[in-house]
Amino acid sequence: MLSKKVLSFKDRSLKGNISVPGDKSISHRAVMFGSLAKGETRITNFLAGEDCLSTIAAFQAMGVDIVRNNDSVQIQSQGIKGLKEPAEPINLGNSGTTARLLMGILAGLPYHFTLYGDASLSKRPMDRITNPLKQMGAKIDGRENGRLLPISIRGGNLNPIHYHTPMKSAQVKSGVLLAGLLTDGTTVVTEDTKTRDHTENMLKAFGAKLNVNGTEVTVEGNKPLTACDIEVPGDISSAAFFLVAAAVTAGSEVKITNVGLNQTRTGIIDVLQLMDVDITVKEDRIVGGEPIGDIVVKSSKPKAAVIEGDIIPRIIDEIPIIALLATQAEGKTVIKDAKELRFKETDRIESVVSTLKALGAEIEATEDGMIITGGTKLHGGVTNSYGDHRIGMMIAIASLLIEEEVELIDDKCIAVSYPGFFEDLDKLSH
Repeated sequence: MLSKKVLSFKDRSLKGNISVPGDKSISHRAVMFGSLAKGETRITNFLAGEDCLSTIAAFQAMGVDIVRNNDSVQIQSQGIKGLKEPAEPINLGNSGTTARLLMGILAGLPYHFTLYGDASLSKRPMDRITNPLKQMGAKIDGRENGRLLPISIRGGNLNPIHYHTPMKSAQVKSGVLLAGLLTDGTTVVTEDTKTRDHTENMLKAFGAKLNVNGTEVTVEGNKPLTACDIEVPGDISSAAFFLVAAAVTAGSEVKITNVGLNQTRTGIIDVLQLMDVDITVKEDRIVGGEPIGDIVVKSSKPKAAVIEGDIIPRIIDEIPIIALLATQAEGKTVIKDAKELRFKETDRIESVVSTLKALGAEIEATEDGMIITGGTKLHGGVTNSYGDHRIGMMIAIASLLIEEEVELIDDKCIAVSYPGFFEDLDKLSH
């Protein structure tokens, strides 16, 4: 039975300071790289959402000693050579990041692994990572010749590769680089457009021999990683929901503290500036190669924009909430070059368009994006997150703009990336 939540807000202006949960991308990688590194790695502000817990469980199944206490994680590892063959298939839950990065690691280990996930993950394409891994020499099989989970991997004896990624995907780049760590030689990955670079920053912090030159990344294999401590910054993709909420509700001012401000992830800030939102950013320190700071947004009168090209990989997870912002902007907003959205937890183009349409927005889907005419008054209704945390949070923020009640079916999925989301929304709206 799916959970339901009725959303109704009497006071719609948001005021106050919050810090959002730890960055999902960095939390995943901190556990993975800490498990590959010899020694003790301590992680603070870890995102204890379901996806990141799947990553912990996967490495525990391979014999790594991992202890979590709320948002602190301690890892004791013997390094890559200490990983063992798991006794049972590894359950990835709903985590695409765990699936694609883990495959890169497992492909280089001389064992047999079987990976499976939930119904949603079992529909998401894995050939984007299994193809380059097969080219490196991994033996991989699964549904549709290794395109879909469940997938079995017999790893070991990988060859280095020079790989050009056919799509804008940090997960594919990361999976190939991690496989490259387990080869005798140098692996090179090139992209058309630079995607998020947490893997590169963090592997360097763990001592990998890695070089970045524009959109080309080179990693040397068979160089051991060394444990280090990681403070995970707040997740800007989670912050985005409250940044937009403050922009579109009258009399609001919200400050979000200790947010990650990595250049490959701050597209949401650029879009808010482009759409005339009153936003101030203050970067104040760098931790583990990642810049951290505070963001303040005040109530604004947003203007429409055309959003396309190189910025898309930097906002791929924020497009649902940007679409909501566009419903309140003056003019017609066009989002394109975002076909990758069709391969997320849901087909996010269809789920964003159908959800906002059901709430009264003037919005239509295109093959690679959407067209939104702003200034339409939204109304109440019954909505469904389709099990997608970002759609669920978009609906919750939309309800701030709506006088009637909004019913959200399957609100529990929000815990994947933001376990305390409704508590923070409550705190700001009082």
